[in-house]
Amino acid sequence: MAALDSGALKTTERKAKTPSQLRRRLSLPLLSLYGIGVTIGAGIYVLVGKVAVDTGMHAPLSFVIAAVLAGFTAFSYAELGARVPKSAGEAMFVQSAFRIPAFATLIGFMVMTTGIVSSGAIVIGFVGYLQQLVQLPAPITIVFVVALLAGIAAWGIGESVMLAAIVTLVEIAGLLLVIGAGLMTGGQIVEAVPDVIAPVGWNDWSAILSGAVLAFFAFVGFEDIINVAEEAKDPVRTVPRATIITLVVSSSLYFLVALVAVAVVPLDQLGLSEAPLALVFETATGRSTEMISLIAIFAVLNGVMIQMIMSSRILYGIARENWIPSAFAYVYPVTRTPVVATAAVAVAVVLLALTLPILRLAEMTSYLVLTVFTIVNLALVRIKLRDTDPSPHHLSVGLWVPITGAVASLGILLFDLFLA
Repeated sequence: MAALDSGALKTTERKAKTPSQLRRRLSLPLLSLYGIGVTIGAGIYVLVGKVAVDTGMHAPLSFVIAAVLAGFTAFSYAELGARVPKSAGEAMFVQSAFRIPAFATLIGFMVMTTGIVSSGAIVIGFVGYLQQLVQLPAPITIVFVVALLAGIAAWGIGESVMLAAIVTLVEIAGLLLVIGAGLMTGGQIVEAVPDVIAPVGWNDWSAILSGAVLAFFAFVGFEDIINVAEEAKDPVRTVPRATIITLVVSSSLYFLVALVAVAVVPLDQLGLSEAPLALVFETATGRSTEMISLIAIFAVLNGVMIQMIMSSRILYGIARENWIPSAFAYVYPVTRTPVVATAAVAVAVVLLALTLPILRLAEMTSYLVLTVFTIVNLALVRIKLRDTDPSPHHLSVGLWVPITGAVASLGILLFDLFLA
């Protein structure tokens, strides 16, 4: 009896010492909406006008080319997400391929930096919008907004992603509203199609490719899916599917939005507008743009929260591997979320938003993203060359896919650095 009591006591002590794990609550629909939310974000609400400046009527074609270029990397992420379904995905991919913890940690910090810097820049933008409605001190507003979003992120992965999914549906509804308004103009869309698909010379193609490089950044975000893989149900199946769904939905929306925009609004007005989709809606319907502007503001906040969730999971993932202090890997037993990592990310976002030249840093995040994309594609090349007999249970793409993804990402990076 004493032996049984002793054994039971040891089992209880062992359970007590076992660290809490992240909770698997993300189904395929939630994971897909998470990816779509961070991808479409608020960027498309302004980016379509900037692409139109370079390409004119060919803007929809630039978005198609950008989707193809992003697609190679997206499929690489889809396979790697099934092979290594862990938090801090990019760092885990690099470690699996090259087995250099310091290099993997560096990649993890690069990805986390892009999330933190973009969150800081977006928060500043949100405060600018808000101050047009209510005059509040910017520093206090920044701290309050980031603390609120961090609290939601720490509340629980199911709850926070469910809220993000609802806002994502609102964002999609806003884009569909713009598309629907454009389609109601009737013949304008049909008349615009020949001009969209008929480039006539090198100058046209040069402008289209330049626009595609800019449009490429509208697709950044699908990669965040892999950083919540440990909180997904059946990640070997759901992570690749969610990644592909995100790419398909985003590409379709972008093409239709760009087509409607160049068909409905004169190009000189579209390129100069700071809110091109609101201008499209107003031109097509003659109605107030307040609803579109309000949706854009919600999209801003949604983007910040999703980026904070992503960044905290990277910090948690590399800490769990003991590559940085293990305190960041602490998971609160009640919410089963990495609260220390979430708090650290929130503090970093606030500090960046309050003290550093965020716009310059935000520009540099594009270089980091493209560098990471190149390395992740090369990691998959390394893994596939070493592992010639992949598991039949996960997605497997041809070797040419990551090779093309690496070339495309590196090419865009060099273009952005030296020719843009």
